[in-house]
Amino acid sequence: MSKREFQTEVEQLLQLIVHSLYSHPEIFLRELISNSSDALDKLRHLTLVDDAYKSLPFDPRIDLELDEDKKTLTIADSGIGMSEEDLISHLGTIARSGTKNFLSQLSGDTKRDSNLIGQFGVGFYSAFMVADSVEVVSRKAGEDKAWRWISDGKTGFEIEPAERPAPGTTVLVHFNEEGAAQYANSWRLQEIVKKYSNHIAFPIFLTYDKSEWNETDKKSIKTRTTEQVNAASAMWRRPKAELTQDDYQELYKSISGDWENPLFWFHTKAEGSLEYTTLFYVPAKAPLDLYQSEYKGGVKLYVNRIFIMDDSKELLPPYLRFIRGIIDSEDLPLNVSREILQQNRVLASIRTASVKKILSELKSAAANRLDDYVKFITEYNRSLKEGLYNDFANRETLLELIRFKSTEVAGLTSLADVKSRMKEGQKGIYYITGGAESLLRTSPLLEIYKKKNLEVLILDDDIDEIVFSGIDKYTDVELKAVNKSSTDEDLKVAAAPDNTDLLKPLLDKMKATLGDRVKDVRASVRLADSPSCIVSDEDEPSMKMQQMLRAMGQKDIPAPKPTLEINPDHEIVKKLLLRPADAVAEDASWLLLDQALLMEGVPLHDPAMFVQRLNRILQTSI
Repeated sequence: MSKREFQTEVEQLLQLIVHSLYSHPEIFLRELISNSSDALDKLRHLTLVDDAYKSLPFDPRIDLELDEDKKTLTIADSGIGMSEEDLISHLGTIARSGTKNFLSQLSGDTKRDSNLIGQFGVGFYSAFMVADSVEVVSRKAGEDKAWRWISDGKTGFEIEPAERPAPGTTVLVHFNEEGAAQYANSWRLQEIVKKYSNHIAFPIFLTYDKSEWNETDKKSIKTRTTEQVNAASAMWRRPKAELTQDDYQELYKSISGDWENPLFWFHTKAEGSLEYTTLFYVPAKAPLDLYQSEYKGGVKLYVNRIFIMDDSKELLPPYLRFIRGIIDSEDLPLNVSREILQQNRVLASIRTASVKKILSELKSAAANRLDDYVKFITEYNRSLKEGLYNDFANRETLLELIRFKSTEVAGLTSLADVKSRMKEGQKGIYYITGGAESLLRTSPLLEIYKKKNLEVLILDDDIDEIVFSGIDKYTDVELKAVNKSSTDEDLKVAAAPDNTDLLKPLLDKMKATLGDRVKDVRASVRLADSPSCIVSDEDEPSMKMQQMLRAMGQKDIPAPKPTLEINPDHEIVKKLLLRPADAVAEDASWLLLDQALLMEGVPLHDPAMFVQRLNRILQTSI
């Protein structure tokens, strides 16, 4: 027997599960059955498409066997099984278990953290919430040897050769005292199976001691009984009229590992040139790995009820990766691969129709289920914005679905509502990007809009400037960034005096002082209270965007050259008009630029010099 230690992260995980996440121990059975179902799915697929496996006998089933006297529960399947290397890699190290990612996401909220067990594929370890020790005997399909993995969840694990007559995996759970009290009875096990695993596509059998009244002897006797305890049907193939809300919610929890009910589900059966069924769910909470590059797709692909894969990113566009559910096609080949999926016309048609269906249903929810839609947009607004960047076919619908912060109303608002509030003569819908909400709301760029009572949208997501720089209109109304020079004409007041000649000497002096740090220095039409601000031309990224692009590794981004605008009515500017081009005026010119940069959230080019100039100005004014 080979004794091994757990990898550090697995040891940490086991400690957390046993001592911190004990609020929902019943999930151990859900997770072990789910693992068995996955193993059966994989072997069934191989027996259909891989010549090396076609000759293997395949009788898909999951068997639970309860021994109340020994306080043990056995979960056995006839699935693909594991080799010695698989057992070590999946159960003793991080490998593909997602353990490190799981640990990084823990919050201290036990209900939420328990839910993560299923999401991150570390469900096997939940057995140690109810067990003193766990044994796994497994034989991989196509191999003759079987192996036993044994652990108490504390001191590491042992591996040794074993016997198993057929491929598959058997998990033997030795209940601890609390586990035995709660789960070493058949009624409780049946209840859990029906709650979480009723719609697992394979039959689940429970063997247990059943008490029956013997009329002859006038006493209760125990007989060893085996019963199927789940429906074992492809629920998504049944007509919607036959299904209840509980049916949909149970299936969602079984395929997602989520504790909470979904916000929405959309069930579609298509008939005609293509035949397929889709059942999509929107989780109540966004998956915690939603914005990580290694996210795993949440839609399972079936062909004629036969599982094909569950991690393909081709099934839906990336911005809808939060969707969980099932696509079951009549027209795809069983041996379809990820490479084939990328260019398969059938899947492309299903994908296109599915996206339109999802967005259409969300639009309906926005109109008819406002409270639920607010919850949805709180979780997924940013994801929908990603769609604006690359899903041109559905951009119009996405613009209807996305919600925005605004200077006019509390909470979030739609573009349709913003349009309805436009003032007479207003030339577009205005927005500001470039940093945190608190920074944007206090930006000098908004001063004239506030003064003229014009609404401005606050776009504070880090992707907003990238996304909205490529969108010119909403319906027939232009979308305009307030930090772009193209809004100048919108803001000019017809009766404003022309003081260009008066200002020109000062503007020329400031431009000469600032040199190639600015593109231009000019009088502003957008400032009311602040002395200065910076703007960009219509066809160039803002200072904040240039900073982001360089941070992302784009070294060829040229040094930023903003246009500095000064407020002719501000007291500082009026005093500079009367001052010769001395050292104080030069310091003031630099400080007007630096404070405008700071208000945009852009780091100063030379903080030490900024402090020196500020100190010199303070010395002359005290």
